[in-house]
Amino acid sequence: MAQQPDIIDSTFLVKTPENIAFRYGVAGPFRRFPAYLIDLFAMGVLSIALSVVAGFFQLIELDQTIMRIGAFVLQWFYFGLFEGFMSGQTPGKWLLGLRTVSVDGQPINGMQAIFRNLLRAVDLFANIVPIGLVAAAMNPRFQRLGDLACGTMVIIEETPWLTGMAKLDDPRTIQLAGYIPPEFTVSRTLAKAIATYVERRRFFSLPRRREMARNVAAPLLTQFGLPPDTSYDLLLCALYYRNFVADRGDDEKNLAAVQSTNPFALNRAL
Repeated sequence: MAQQPDIIDSTFLVKTPENIAFRYGVAGPFRRFPAYLIDLFAMGVLSIALSVVAGFFQLIELDQTIMRIGAFVLQWFYFGLFEGFMSGQTPGKWLLGLRTVSVDGQPINGMQAIFRNLLRAVDLFANIVPIGLVAAAMNPRFQRLGDLACGTMVIIEETPWLTGMAKLDDPRTIQLAGYIPPEFTVSRTLAKAIATYVERRRFFSLPRRREMARNVAAPLLTQFGLPPDTSYDLLLCALYYRNFVADRGDDEKNLAAVQSTNPFALNRAL
């Protein structure tokens, strides 16, 4: 997968083989540190629970063995096991909306989850400043040594209020949907990309919308026979409307509405 070398606003652009782009906001050390503190608190709670469980085994003299095994697992495998089974999240990361992914934007596997966290001991080694903090400050993805060794990075997940049906207030969106051929269907990957973009677009400036929508919309302009100056942003909104909002029966109505308008005026509007 090709990746954009430069970053804007601490985000990375990752392109899939289908030429669909996704942006990931990278979490810096000061955003990750509170999640780490929450995980330390969770480890303390689990240690107390382990002590209670060990107390039930005092009569058969297994309490010390259980405590040693439990302490070893908590210290070395707490982060790796949670990230492996929770798709890159620990309880702390989950609460603060963070996730560990591969540098190509894919979910991490079990080996990456375990080894990046086994190297945490090296990251925390310090004379004055922890080595991991120094490493994170010296690369654009804020990767500590464990991340660099395993090809991972920590990203900021979209917040829950970004999900759901997006509102399309611009009437030109429905009008433009009439120009999309009724038989045109989108792939699953393309549908996900369009939905993600439209749900987030209200947080972006107009230049950023054009930049993000261009990779997907530009090839479709030729395919649909639309003018080259058609808004990439509106085209993706029209595709969203066609695939997630409008009934298939609306296609003929939209097409009739478009045919009744002045095509030159519509081109200027787009």
